[in-house]
Amino acid sequence: MVLDDLTGRRGPAQTWLITGVAGFIGSNLLQELLRRGQQVRGLDNFAAGTRSNLDQVQQLVTPEQWSRFEMLEGDIRDPAVCGAACAGCDYVLHHAALGSVPLSLENPALTHEVNVTGTLNMLTAARDRQVRRLVYASSCAVYGDLEALPLREGMTGNLLSPYAATKLMNEHYAAVYSRCYGLSTVGLRYFNIFGPRQDPAGAYAAVIPRWISALLNQQPVTVHGDGETSRDFCYVGNVVEANLRAALSDRLTDASPRVFNIGSGECTSLNQLYQLLVERLIPRDPRLRDPRPIHDDFRPGDIRHSQSDIRLAEKWLDYRPGQDLAGGLDMSLEGYCQGK
Repeated sequence: MVLDDLTGRRGPAQTWLITGVAGFIGSNLLQELLRRGQQVRGLDNFAAGTRSNLDQVQQLVTPEQWSRFEMLEGDIRDPAVCGAACAGCDYVLHHAALGSVPLSLENPALTHEVNVTGTLNMLTAARDRQVRRLVYASSCAVYGDLEALPLREGMTGNLLSPYAATKLMNEHYAAVYSRCYGLSTVGLRYFNIFGPRQDPAGAYAAVIPRWISALLNQQPVTVHGDGETSRDFCYVGNVVEANLRAALSDRLTDASPRVFNIGSGECTSLNQLYQLLVERLIPRDPRLRDPRPIHDDFRPGDIRHSQSDIRLAEKWLDYRPGQDLAGGLDMSLEGYCQGK
């Protein structure tokens, strides 16, 4: 893995900025970088992330590793905050965002302000502070209503939500900053990411932690639609590796692709996912042997099927998912159950 030579082939520890560091993906990035002896600065306003995520990371690393972490509380909508956060950093992993499709439908202006204006501020700050490379989180939502699977970079469809529009706009801004200002940027189009510290609470919680929480608490599980909607579920450890490969790759040039699918490359229906979860939770609670989900209406803005083509990331980033859905669930289940 690319992290193994961070302190070897690449010499002294680098300084990394993680925006959205207190969130699900951001805290997993923090944990891995600290374990590898890197200097890390985190930026978060705690609108979506939690201090408990940072507390968990502190418990999982050594005191010496934790001493390499600097926390800044601030909002990416403030250009001065972004400039201060980028000062002295070698790499930026930009994950601060409002990541909910339903929220974006309810409040498109706020979603635009955080996701687009905030990202534009980060791009400008990274350019002005001469950051080596900015890696940012995009989304498979940019493919819109495309039905041809697997989804490949370069394919376009009709966008189905303001959230999707913000993510596509981020890609355009990043490309412009690369062409006009020479800022090295890499966008990672995430599919359905899951793993430790993913929040099961709230109206916009992701399906895996939400269903696990409901099952463990003997509450009904709601499936939107007939359950044959399918997704590409990708373990967060794969995403961490993709970020670091994207940041450190020497293969990317001005002519290289700058947006990559990051998923498992596989497709799983919600019905199949539900059975995988039940099979793993039955040993914990025999009452789960015959749970019956409730089927509700399809959600506005949701796509029917999603599956990534990850060949471009394999070619340019040497990205290969280390964990499939089943393996990722096995690695994540304890953490999900503790957070029920």
